Amino acid sequence: MIGKLTGRLDYKALDHVLIDVRGVGYIVFCSDRTLASLPPVGEAVALYTDMVVREDLMQLYGFPSLVEKEWHRLLTSVQGVGAKVSLAILGTLGPDGVSRAIALGDWASVKAAKGVGPKTAQRIVLDLKDKAPGVMAMGGTVTEAMEGVDLEVVDPADTVAAPKKRKAAKPKAPTGAAAASAGALSALGNLGYGPSEAAAAVAEAAGDNPDADEPGLIRAALKLLAPKG
Repeated sequence: MIGKLTGRLDYKALDHVLIDVRGVGYIVFCSDRTLASLPPVGEAVALYTDMVVREDLMQLYGFPSLVEKEWHRLLTSVQGVGAKVSLAILGTLGPDGVSRAIALGDWASVKAAKGVGPKTAQRIVLDLKDKAPGVMAMGGTVTEAMEGVDLEVVDPADTVAAPKKRKAAKPKAPTGAAAASAGALSALGNLGYGPSEAAAAVAEAAGDNPDADEPGLIRAALKLLAPKG
């Protein structure tokens, strides 16, 4: 199985890209959100991938993070949800949005994705609600797909015998939102809260304040979990 590709972006289409990995071109299907986040054609690119093999089909699907890849795997495990629908959901909500919607039981947000009806959205939330804490906890160890990549990309315009090479652009530093959510989830678990209720509280707190750090998320989640009345 092909789990990750690192190479040069040869072209972008409406729903897929071609990545040149040492002379071999791989067609990788991606969500709208992922396509928009990729570098310009000719630059270095890396994507985590999920490979689907059937009797009449062999396709690769690409994701910028392991969290997104895991959500794709879980979404496609739900009855009636194929790769196309999964990419539509991830493209509409992003991995953090999917985590938040499923942890909170917010099937209306899932239904906002193209091709997802109310029954399918409700089934997704029902089937995956218990999986949300585990995926959210991955945030502390997930790195951006380009982190650590140090490629030398050959410029196609250089046709001399010894072509010049240019270093791939340094990746942007990953944001701390996923790590903060994972840390808050772990802290609430250590305080005795169950995975589902902790995940729902952290998801709601992160939705109210996306820029909150880990201590801020813990405080906000504890307020949400405090007995009412």
